[in-house]
Amino acid sequence: MEKLSRKQTTMRVSFVSIGGNLFLCCLKLCAGILGRSGALVSDAIHSAADAIDTIIVIIGVKMASKAPDERHPYGHERMECVAALILSIVLGCIGAGIGYAGLEKIMSGNYETLGVPSRLALFAALISIAIKEGLYWYMRGSAKRIRSDALMAIAWHNRADALSSIGSFIGIIGSRAGFPILDPIVSVIICLFVIKAALTIFIEAVNKMIDRSCDPKTAAAIQNAAADYLRKQAAGELGQLRTRLFGDKVYVEIEIYLPGDRSLAESCQFSSQLRHFIEESFDMVKVCKVLPLPLEKSSSHDK
Repeated sequence: MEKLSRKQTTMRVSFVSIGGNLFLCCLKLCAGILGRSGALVSDAIHSAADAIDTIIVIIGVKMASKAPDERHPYGHERMECVAALILSIVLGCIGAGIGYAGLEKIMSGNYETLGVPSRLALFAALISIAIKEGLYWYMRGSAKRIRSDALMAIAWHNRADALSSIGSFIGIIGSRAGFPILDPIVSVIICLFVIKAALTIFIEAVNKMIDRSCDPKTAAAIQNAAADYLRKQAAGELGQLRTRLFGDKVYVEIEIYLPGDRSLAESCQFSSQLRHFIEESFDMVKVCKVLPLPLEKSSSHDK
């Protein structure tokens, strides 16, 4: 089977997510209106928001994959972060709207006038739970394979939607059992899920925009690889290693201490070899800079 590129995988998975969410949005909206379930209507809005989020991610990924140009010599990877920021703001507004509608019904005190959801709404909630959980596992696997935070965020949106559908299911059962107040209460709970997801995506996108270092596990793997390379070449010692996130890519700076009797040309050649080794060993590393220093300075550096 032909191996898909990162961009192709993102597009394929995203379109599956959009199709699934649009289908569920129509299903839950119709079932919510016909079945008299405010929670299911709120859940339908959540599914529509997931489809919109995925479209934003597609746009961001397309722009982020553009080659560097004269005005953007470091590339466009941060456009995916911009897309995530927009996504989080849209999500937050939708979540607040869902919560406001639910609170309005709760504060009205006219619980007797709230409609009792029908079996149609109950079955729609069950179908939603099954489909959304399936989308979560499908997107989660693809996101881990290509190391995409944007896809992982959408996967977790699907998991949150599955949880909110479970909430809708509980609210519908409660309403049918004679507790109609449960339906708007569940709408408020769904609102909290949406807002939490929005905050998580917002914080993650901001961290990538401000040159935060990569996660400790990845940094340790790069450091160990560089140390092993130096040890096998019996070339010198490893100094400080710095990383910074740039969208979904990592920039790396490595200091190495080489024997002072090496010529400048030899030091530069070895540094270039180490740079190529790191960039080829780690797909997420976009640029690796290696700074060769005289070995005698290492002792003062370590103090």
